[in-house]
Parts: sequence; structure tokens; C-alpha cells
Amino acid sequence: MTGEWSGPELKALEGFLRDRDLCAGPLTATRIGDGHSNLTDLVSDGATRLIVRRPPPPPIPPGAHDVLREARLVAALAGTGVPVPAVLATAQAGEVVESPLAVTSFVAGPVVTTVTPPALASARRAVGESLVDTLAALHAVDRHAAGLADLGRPEGFNLRHLRRMRRLVADEAGVLPAEFRPVDTWLEEHAPSESGAAIVHNDYRLGNVILGAEPPGRVAAVLDWELATLGDPLFDVGYFLASYPEPGEPLTPTGALGAAVLEEGWPNRAELAARYAAATGRDLSGLAWYTTLALWKLAVLFAYSRRRGVDPYYDDPALVASFLDAAHRSAGS
Repeated sequence: MTGEWSGPELKALEGFLRDRDLCAGPLTATRIGDGHSNLTDLVSDGATRLIVRRPPPPPIPPGAHDVLREARLVAALAGTGVPVPAVLATAQAGEVVESPLAVTSFVAGPVVTTVTPPALASARRAVGESLVDTLAALHAVDRHAAGLADLGRPEGFNLRHLRRMRRLVADEAGVLPAEFRPVDTWLEEHAPSESGAAIVHNDYRLGNVILGAEPPGRVAAVLDWELATLGDPLFDVGYFLASYPEPGEPLTPTGALGAAVLEEGWPNRAELAARYAAATGRDLSGLAWYTTLALWKLAVLFAYSRRRGVDPYYDDPALVASFLDAAHRSAGS
């Protein structure tokens, strides 16, 4: 199974969408994204464009790639001030194809990674500020009013998250590979109490948003909610800034996916952190712990994916080393 649509699958999807008045004719499907997350396809009947999300081919780790949970969350965020696509339909496994799927509206605009589109060259600062403002808006959402109070357990999130990640690379006796231990020890010894409880995206970075195509710079839609949960909002801030490169620093793999911000005109990390603090009133004096956790977590996830051997993208051990080196710098070691 490659994740591509077979002829019968595309025909079944066509019938499913036609029954819901979402399309009117034969469909084409074009893969979007890098394939390391849920599978995302742009589906069109020639007049209407839709997005369909499905889990990747198995094997899938337990609890991962839950597109129906993701769709529920995105639907709940509609009207909250957090820009998200509209959820138009969902289907259980076996209802259309073997896997569950979610259908959302297509949001036009660029996904920026390594280069700022010329049309947004004058709006670089505004885009950076919109990224932070959107994150602050997410963390201000009332999870109870949105019906998302059961999304996770925010109490004890920081240490629980650290220990859950640790288990992904530890051996049967719970011993970590030597290269992971120093930062792991630092994180355990310096873990702060949660700064609060909020809906956290858990993968918030430049490459996971769609921008408005023209100035003024703004976030038009936040994508890839599959890892979202309830937790410490400062983890989102730390992760976002850890994936936001600055001149003179070695690029991590996630930093390379946001290298556009190295161009002149984008705000720097200190400016973004200050804007978030001003918008939310949160104390960011302990932000280094969260950025270090984010970098160490990425090292863990890349090492885990490399060990599973399901995607050649992760084969290069230098990817893991890059994150660990950055985590050491963030921790001041």
C-alpha cells in the first residue's frame, strides 16, 4: 500500500462526496505535503477543490494519525478566532475506503518554507507577527466552551511528555542511548510546573500554516492538527521558536523548513517571544526549558522513525545529531 488512490477508491470517494453535494463529477487527486504526517490530497471535480486527509499506510503507532480526532478538533475551533479550514465531512474506516478520512475546504494561499513569495516580500514582519498572534489566539480558546475539555490531561503535562518521549528511544531496561542522556537529565532536573492549560497544536511552525496570498501578511489557516492536545501553552511557544531559525546558527531539519525567515524583514525570535508575552501576559523567563524540550523531542522522534525504517527520509543519523546539538545549545551546555 503506497497511500495513492486506486481507481475503485477514487470512485468510492466520488460517490461519497456527491451524496453530500460536495462534488459533481469525476475526481482527480493530487498529493500535497511531504508524506511524513497524515496523507493530504487535493481532490477536484474540475470546478470544486477539496482537501482529503487519511492516515499513512501501516504500520501506524497506536494512537497516531487519528484523522477523525483531528477533524473534531478543527471543527470545534471554527469561529474561535483561530483560522482553520471548514470540516465538510468525515467517514469511518470501511465507510468509503479501508481507512478513515476527513474532508475539509481548500484554503488558497502559499505554504512558505525556504523562500518568501515575492507578493509577500513587503509583509514579512506582518506575517511573523500574525504567526505569534495566531498562537496566542489558540491558547486563549476556552476548551470547555469549544467542547474540547477531554482532549488531553494538562496537569503534569511537562514531565509526562518528557517521559513519554523518553520511552520511544530507551531500551527494554529503560536506558537511553548515551547521546540522549545529558539533555534528558537536564530536562528532568529543571522541569517547571505548567504555566497554565490550553489547547496546544504540538507542531506549530511556519510550514504548517497557509498564508494569505497578498499583503497584509496574515495566517489564513493553521494545518496539521493531528498532534494537538491539552497541555502547557509554552510548549507550543518553545517548539515554534525552536523551529524558527536565526542567522549564524546551524540549521536543524525543521529550521531548514522555515529558512525563509532568514531573509531580511522577518522578526527575530526575541521579538516574537516579546509579542507573545505582551499578548498573553505569560512569563517567558523559563522559555529555554521549552525550546530545549522541543529540540530533544524532535531528536527522539527522528531516531524513533529511523529505527522503524518505514521512511528513507529518516535514514541519515546526522538529522538526529543536528537536533541534539541544538538542544545542548538551548540548554546552555
